[in-house]
Amino acid sequence: MSNQKFRNIAIIAHVDHGKTTLVDAMLWQSGIFGAHERVAERVMDSGDIERERGITILAKNTAVRFGDVKINIVDTPGHADFGGEVERTLQMIDGVLLLVDAAEGPLPQTRFVLAKALQLGLPPILVINKIDRDDARAEEVLDEVFDLFIDLDATEEQLNFPIFCTDARKGLCRLGFDGEFGDLKPLFKEIITNLPEPEGDPSAPLQMLVTNLAWSDYLGRLVVGRIVNGTLRAGSVVGLAQEEGIVSTKIGTVFSQEGLKRQEVEEAIAGDIVTVSGIEEVSIGDSLVDLDDPRPLKRIAVDEPTMSMVFSANTSPFGGRDGTKVTARQIRARLEKEMLHNVAMRLEISSTDSFKVMGRGELQLAILIETMRREGFELSVSKPEVVTREIDGQKHEPMELVQVDCPDEYVGVITQKLGSRKGVMTEMHNPGHG
Repeated sequence: MSNQKFRNIAIIAHVDHGKTTLVDAMLWQSGIFGAHERVAERVMDSGDIERERGITILAKNTAVRFGDVKINIVDTPGHADFGGEVERTLQMIDGVLLLVDAAEGPLPQTRFVLAKALQLGLPPILVINKIDRDDARAEEVLDEVFDLFIDLDATEEQLNFPIFCTDARKGLCRLGFDGEFGDLKPLFKEIITNLPEPEGDPSAPLQMLVTNLAWSDYLGRLVVGRIVNGTLRAGSVVGLAQEEGIVSTKIGTVFSQEGLKRQEVEEAIAGDIVTVSGIEEVSIGDSLVDLDDPRPLKRIAVDEPTMSMVFSANTSPFGGRDGTKVTARQIRARLEKEMLHNVAMRLEISSTDSFKVMGRGELQLAILIETMRREGFELSVSKPEVVTREIDGQKHEPMELVQVDCPDEYVGVITQKLGSRKGVMTEMHNPGHG
């Protein structure tokens, strides 16, 4: 059974190709903000660091209404260090807007996220953004996107995607390469007409996959996920399916997204993406199920961390001059809180005053350090180290799959550079244009 009241979509693209700007335009044109309401640009990037760096760090979700259909939009990070956020996001949605810069074309992170979306069978809509750039080459970019789809073994249905050209900053779009630019209505109509409705039966036993975690100083742990089947009611008693088994838990408050705000509701039905309070001992990948007829969903597998740094209190002679939170106890509490919602990170407490934090890359760790510094923490950090693991008595280190697209004349030097770092070439492919 499908639910026509909802569409669940994600916007995926490379860093700074305009994901968040497009979501801003969709929010404005759906009437979420009042005519005289003052709102910062890039409203989805709520963190100061996100605005400064021009990148999205955490996957956020919002919702707009077009007619009587609610469109849940998830804005995903475009950097590989935050790939853990992307993988979980794709579990909640039924289609994707693939956003590509009209001048730069599809870049490596586009490939990373698109490959995961196509593997899940998600239908795409192609949006070629920044069409106003002087160096825009939209038709060439379309050819590059087709090549990428074929390279990723897209199905015939996935290759038959609609194409929109947009200037997200001005909120303009058109279908195809001809015709006049107008508002985003054609894009909204395409989402509702051609992306599938979420499958799910509101009268079936409850099934909801915990896809993300958040924290509220007032409500405590918040659980975010999509209701696959059934109806979730505030104050009801449900089952929490964990790796160890199923336990009984009580739902606190249920929130549905309206624009950028969480709106408290009495109940939510299959197909909607909701936030739930009241469940403390929960992990990403757990399922909320019906106690009388439990049907746990498949757990989410997330790529393991590859890099670590040791955090400790600042013990230098200048300690305490810049920050207000200087003790190991405060640092530990802050890191433990970070682990509540950052599933791509791990924390190992080796002693009372030093803490090993593992993440997906240097940028992810640098963002955490800078966030803590702005919150008033003073800390010492070690240099980054590769995470190793003991398997059958042998020490193993993570392997990185690297894809390099380059002109023919650079193949030799790139092969040499990677070889000096213990790289092994597994495949070389010449598409005919270098």
